[in-house]
Amino acid sequence: MLLTLSPALARKAGAEAVGTGLLVAVVVGSGIFASRLSEDPGLQLLENSIATAGGLLALILAFGSVSGAHFNPVVSLADRILGGLTTRELAAYVAAQVVGACAGAIVANLMFDLDAVTLSTRARDTSGLLLGEVVATFGLVMVILGVVRSGRSAAAPFAVAGYIAAAYWFTSSTSFANPAVTIGRTLSNTFAGIQPASAPGFVAAQLAGGLVAVALARLLFPDAPARDLVVPHEHSTAA
Repeated sequence: MLLTLSPALARKAGAEAVGTGLLVAVVVGSGIFASRLSEDPGLQLLENSIATAGGLLALILAFGSVSGAHFNPVVSLADRILGGLTTRELAAYVAAQVVGACAGAIVANLMFDLDAVTLSTRARDTSGLLLGEVVATFGLVMVILGVVRSGRSAAAPFAVAGYIAAAYWFTSSTSFANPAVTIGRTLSNTFAGIQPASAPGFVAAQLAGGLVAVALARLLFPDAPARDLVVPHEHSTAA
């Protein structure tokens, strides 16, 4: 049955779609431009990570008051487990995030005069890379929950952007940490791409890392009330 959205939920889902789309456009677009500007892989990664962290910070600040600026199915799942979203909202968020991510990759390709869709041939399927995704996603969700559940939601956009900038460098996978972004990045055979066959393993690793973070957060913050992720957003009982 087709999910029917109330105006309030449609607005939230729209914010998630646009925000995730712009995030993937930043990730893929900056990766393409970095590979054209520099031949050194380290410099390319530096350029890509700075653009991603800056773009993510701006997008969370821009859309957080509408939807919470999840832009990530794992973050939305964590919010559902902790009582911040209903199952209906979770389904709408995840669908919007995946559609937005795919659109963002297509837009990035077109901006740089590439075919709209070219499936990536970049394999990312070693055990080290999968462990890197577990660690990256665990850290991301742990940072979000640690900041938000300690009552410092205003710092969440900066904490998330800072962590992602660091995780580009300390994880073997360069920290995708996001199933929707992973799916979107399969559509671009460029610097930031991932082979479609590698995506399921990455998504499984991301889900595992996120669920471990939720379990640990419950232990570390047992008395913390459920709060909005990533930043406080509007609520409606007519979801």
